[in-house]
Amino acid sequence: MEWINNHSVLIVGLGLIGGSYASALSRIGYHVNAIDTNPESIDYALKNGIIAKGASFADPEIIERSDCIIMALYPSKVVGWIRDNQKYFKENVIITDVTGIKTSIVYDIQEILRDDAEFIAAHPMAGREVYGVKNSDEKIFRDANFIVVPTEKNSAESVKWCEDLGRLLGFRRVSVLSPEEHDSMIAFVSQLTHCIAVSLMTCDDNEHLSEYTGDSFRDLTRIANINENMWPELFFMNKDPLVKRLNQFIDEINVIKTMIENNDEEGLKDKMRLSSKRRREFDK
Repeated sequence: MEWINNHSVLIVGLGLIGGSYASALSRIGYHVNAIDTNPESIDYALKNGIIAKGASFADPEIIERSDCIIMALYPSKVVGWIRDNQKYFKENVIITDVTGIKTSIVYDIQEILRDDAEFIAAHPMAGREVYGVKNSDEKIFRDANFIVVPTEKNSAESVKWCEDLGRLLGFRRVSVLSPEEHDSMIAFVSQLTHCIAVSLMTCDDNEHLSEYTGDSFRDLTRIANINENMWPELFFMNKDPLVKRLNQFIDEINVIKTMIENNDEEGLKDKMRLSSKRRREFDK
């Protein structure tokens, strides 16, 4: 189950992340095909050498030749696609994904999957505030984190295979979490941050904010330019962990609000010292 040069890789869903995977794997010598319902995405990837072959439908011929399949669809589409097309899978195919939530899909996939195939979940912690294959760029993986998300049904070989994939793609750090650990952490470091960014951009209706802001506001709201089709799906499919994290944040904001109301200078300084200490860990 090692990554070898004659691997035929199928990317299902040729958006920003799927396109970036395809670009990286093609560059280092893998035969990469893709399936995407948008013919323009397939055409663009073919013309720019991102993929070798593509189709705008679940082409049995392409699926049958694939040694591994990378699911880069919206989470709600992944289980159905695998269920409907696994009859075409090559024996001993290995499947992974890029989705931002796990408990809602991983166990369902492993329950329905053929015995001669294996699904090992992963989450590339990379992205941009734009989307689509035309904006794909393997450079987004540099200095980024890659999370492998196994269950008890996964073999040690598949976990190593997925860790190796993260390294092949150029991720700086590869970690392993259970689906439950992953969803709790992602609710905090990703989904909550997007909720905060959206709230910052919608809590004040001043149409001239761009004329007054500095770097701090721009940095905090970069991710507020958001894919409104994908993110509600991620929020709803990870509702309980996200609501828990939102409540934690609201509680902390209220603590800081009370400190300001009460002129609690030492309390604020303690919060800022703790914040600075924790943030410096990111710069190591």
